[in-house]
Amino acid sequence: MTEGAVLRTGDIPDGLTAAEAGMWQAFRSGTVYDLRSGDSVADDPHGGQPWGPERTVRARIVCWLLLDGPPALAGRVSSLKLTGVQISDSIDLSGGTVVPYVELTGCRFEREVRLPEARFTTVRLVNCSVPRLEAARVQTEGDLHLPRSRFLSGIRLTDAQIGTDLLLNQAIVYRDRSGRSIAADGLNVGQDLQAELLESHGELSLRSATIGVSLSLRGARLRNPYGRLALNAPQLTVERTLYLTPAGVGGLQLSGVTPVEGTRVQRFECQGGLRLDDGRFGDAVDLDGARLVLTDDQELSLRRVQVPELRFLGERPQRGKVVLSGARIVNLVDRASSWPGPGHLHMPGFTYENLVPQGPFPLAERLEWVAAATAEYNPDPYERLAAVLRAGGEDEDAREVLLAKQRRRRETLPPAAKIVGYAQDWTVAYGYRPGRAAVWMAVLWAAGSVAFAHAGRPDTSGGGPSDPPWNPALFALDLLLPVIDLGQAGVWQLRGGWQWLGAALVLLGWVLATTVAAGATRLLRRN
Repeated sequence: MTEGAVLRTGDIPDGLTAAEAGMWQAFRSGTVYDLRSGDSVADDPHGGQPWGPERTVRARIVCWLLLDGPPALAGRVSSLKLTGVQISDSIDLSGGTVVPYVELTGCRFEREVRLPEARFTTVRLVNCSVPRLEAARVQTEGDLHLPRSRFLSGIRLTDAQIGTDLLLNQAIVYRDRSGRSIAADGLNVGQDLQAELLESHGELSLRSATIGVSLSLRGARLRNPYGRLALNAPQLTVERTLYLTPAGVGGLQLSGVTPVEGTRVQRFECQGGLRLDDGRFGDAVDLDGARLVLTDDQELSLRRVQVPELRFLGERPQRGKVVLSGARIVNLVDRASSWPGPGHLHMPGFTYENLVPQGPFPLAERLEWVAAATAEYNPDPYERLAAVLRAGGEDEDAREVLLAKQRRRRETLPPAAKIVGYAQDWTVAYGYRPGRAAVWMAVLWAAGSVAFAHAGRPDTSGGGPSDPPWNPALFALDLLLPVIDLGQAGVWQLRGGWQWLGAALVLLGWVLATTVAAGATRLLRRN
């Protein structure tokens, strides 16, 4: 019987094995073709027990059905639904258009599956053993589901177009020859990309990918001991939220909720660098409970990220760096115990509008957070923190931050300027505690008044009868006030050591006055 006749009539062609003939008939009726033995150990597609010819179909016949298969039976929709089937040779649908629905569950593929530039409606490979999936520029109108499947030499989805959802939940993917587990640069997913409890052994690459709703890596374990990056996703766009959070084993989503008692929880873990530079996220980047295992030269890199909310609530990285240079955040939700120490945090140009600490985060620890990010003096992190605190009504805390900035700056000055800085700090705290000026003025005025009272009446400059009477208190006050003239300092002439006392009062008065003026100027500028 010729192929044309077969396709017109739908009859089983010559040369098919019994397993292939059964698959042919199930395709026409749209029913599941199940070749499982009933033994869970023997039916495990990832196990070591061989499957014989009674469970094996050729890849060529599968491709025949999908690309140019027979018509469906009356009242039925043709589809390929295989369970417990082994497919020999390599499936190659490159550039083809596949109309029937495809769902393979618990199947084994002897060789790689090639789908580059192919078109599908929906494809599901559930709990399958696949040497490699080569699907660059593949297009689906619906879903591409690969849950619980194992890929021994990686997945390639470069520039793929997925109409609705891409599912990789509980998949296990090993690296290819280039060191990548999943190469999905330029991937476009219409709705969600779910990769919960994924195991990735190699680099997961999502450069310039676009996700229409959310990207979930809840409970995923990304490991790449072979290179610097376990997740390489610069210029990633996610319309809503990126979840790097725990998952309940069994499918329970745990982001932001308390797990049910007895639920086994698996946190997101990344052993290797994580790069999200220049990413755009519509709602949030959620790192609640995340565990980052970095080497000294690896980073959690969030350079120039833009997101309304960053939830930095993971476990503190013991090594490596957290880099937030140029990132723009609206709400920074964080925990004091999540941030790394000095030398491991970099955030020049990092801007945020609101601080939402989870748990105690006193100002002293917040200042340590800023100091940890500035190995060399940089005023920007201090000024940003002060501005955010002031906008939240915490004016006193904002002044403390700016005072800490001046003290940090002082350490970079030459010795003479340091001495002046220490004097300003001890007296009026660089103008951020102006109440000290009044106290120092009162102390100096009292000390000067007592000293000049014991000095006796000095000579006058004019010596005429119109000279005012000697008043030690007014004389000391006139020396301390650098601008106001009380008519005392210009009349009385001190002699000997008293001149040095008078000069000291004038100098201290100028120091206090200029420091208070500087503090008032800062206050007016802020208002």
